[in-house]
Amino acid sequence: MIDLVWLHEPSLLIPLTAVLGLLVGSFLNVVILRLPRRLEHDWRSQARELLGQELYEEAPPDLVVTGSHCPNCKHKLSPLDNIPLVSWLALRGRCRYCRTHISWQYPLVELLTALASAAIAWRFGFGGQLAAGLVFTWMLIAASGIDVRTQLLPDQLTLPLLWLGLLLALVPVFVAPDAAIIGAAAGYLSLWTVFWLFKLATGKDGMGYGDFKLLGALGAWMGVASLLPIVLLSSLIGATVGGTALALRGQDRSTPIPFGPFIAAAGWSWFVFGDALRSVYATLFGIAT
Repeated sequence: MIDLVWLHEPSLLIPLTAVLGLLVGSFLNVVILRLPRRLEHDWRSQARELLGQELYEEAPPDLVVTGSHCPNCKHKLSPLDNIPLVSWLALRGRCRYCRTHISWQYPLVELLTALASAAIAWRFGFGGQLAAGLVFTWMLIAASGIDVRTQLLPDQLTLPLLWLGLLLALVPVFVAPDAAIIGAAAGYLSLWTVFWLFKLATGKDGMGYGDFKLLGALGAWMGVASLLPIVLLSSLIGATVGGTALALRGQDRSTPIPFGPFIAAAGWSWFVFGDALRSVYATLFGIAT
């Protein structure tokens, strides 16, 4: 057996987890960019198959086997061009071969994943909760990135996240089974109810079904007691960040914006800093905890 006692030392665990986060963040960029295209191709293929039509469209690159390449010149990137964050900084945000600007998404996702992963290591330390928390974090980042780009929250991410939360509750890792089950159901049904009330009142869709599933997944991981704080936090983050983004773009508030990233940010914040946020709230309003 390999002695892993040294990993219990935060001064070692946290930076190592941050480096792991950088590497995973590079892969999450691939997921964010390629998964929606793969899904759209699969949907068109299924539709043409049902209609008895042939599909003459080449399948988009897969998530694992196909190497990365420049989207402009199509040049295959070397290992030196794929070092997370470092390559982007060394190349000054340009392709080595055609000098086209590289999107800010790549370093931002890598840096965000590194920092969020380090925070999980700081919060839970070495053990099963760390492993589960990292998977939770990475799936939220991937889902949020896809929602920002496409206003789509794929079932391929939200549903496994929900089921994993329920399975972890059997141990339990974070919450008891009853809290996870009720949290999953209440999370989904709460936004489902808001959706239909809004639709009946206005005739418009206020949010997507992916948002219901995402909140249900958060309820499965953190229990029903987490749902109200998450909804309040997501509304606050959405009003602040979303309103600022619309103002900077010169768009009015009728412009649709993805709500999934705000739910994910609020859920992750409560997952990591929930105890501290609860204490701040109690102090501000004089509530005993």
